[in-house]
Amino acid sequence: MTTCSFRAAIRASVQLFTLVLIGALAAGLTQAQGSDRVSRLVVGFAPGGGTDIVARLLAARITEDTGHAMVVENRPGGSGVVAASQVARATPDGNYLMMGVISLNTIQPHLTTLPYDPLKAFTPVTLTASVPHIIVVHPSLPVTTIPELIAYLKANPDKGSFPSAGNGTTPHIAGEMFKHMADVQMLHVPYKSSGQSIPDLVSGRLTVGFDTYPAAAPLVRAGQLRAIAVTSAKRLKEFPDLPTVAESGLPGYQFSTWYGVFAPAGTPEAVVNRTHAEFARAMKSPAVHAKLVEMGIDDTETRTPEDFAKLVESDLARFAKIIKEANIRIQ
Repeated sequence: MTTCSFRAAIRASVQLFTLVLIGALAAGLTQAQGSDRVSRLVVGFAPGGGTDIVARLLAARITEDTGHAMVVENRPGGSGVVAASQVARATPDGNYLMMGVISLNTIQPHLTTLPYDPLKAFTPVTLTASVPHIIVVHPSLPVTTIPELIAYLKANPDKGSFPSAGNGTTPHIAGEMFKHMADVQMLHVPYKSSGQSIPDLVSGRLTVGFDTYPAAAPLVRAGQLRAIAVTSAKRLKEFPDLPTVAESGLPGYQFSTWYGVFAPAGTPEAVVNRTHAEFARAMKSPAVHAKLVEMGIDDTETRTPEDFAKLVESDLARFAKIIKEANIRIQ
């Protein structure tokens, strides 16, 4: 090889090495930026239920507001425990979040042994919404009021059934509370999500539903299900003629579902505060607020991470008492 050829080969090798090094640095930079730009909001239930609906609405708005993608990731299983376990093990950098729900974070711990501590495994970020449930029946069922439903269930103790999005979820607990307070018998049929349970309710295979407003209201409006009462403390603006359960003959019956964002334990305070601010801004968007109100959400105020943590702790204690009194067990 001539001297000139040798020098040319050296120059080519150096150029190739330089290109490879630049490519590697660029790839690393892209990955780092990507981890900052893309975050995942995990939902522990299949698409179609209230948790999923709220998560997608807010994730879309945050993506639009911030310019970085927030992707909703559905990981159903174990009434939300599968997703929660994954988030609990995630790196606490703010890029892996969970849309929690009252059932998963404050009810499940009293019904089953969890692979994580419900208080120590997560950092509460913010409350995002609180929604009532609607008690519905198939239009063919000869009941239009709570007293008529109770009379029907007492006269037909072997025909009562109600679905839920899984053992320990809010439709399950709402139904069990109704059974206890009305002194009636009903078979609980757990599914993986409200989206999966509703078709059997609409078909008439199941007797009564206790699902959240976002999941049930569209079917009521379409005439596929008949609403007979709302579980909130007061009537809804969207259904002013629909009485509450309490005013229909079961005083003291009240049940709502809250949704909230959680990060893995150990997430830095600055990251928690930034994430809280992103969700708070999304909640204040007129378009998002209008959609949430349309969905029947009766509380659209965010809470500070500290206040949300207090809510989680108080509900843990409250449901411990309710579950014991009603003798609620997982089948």
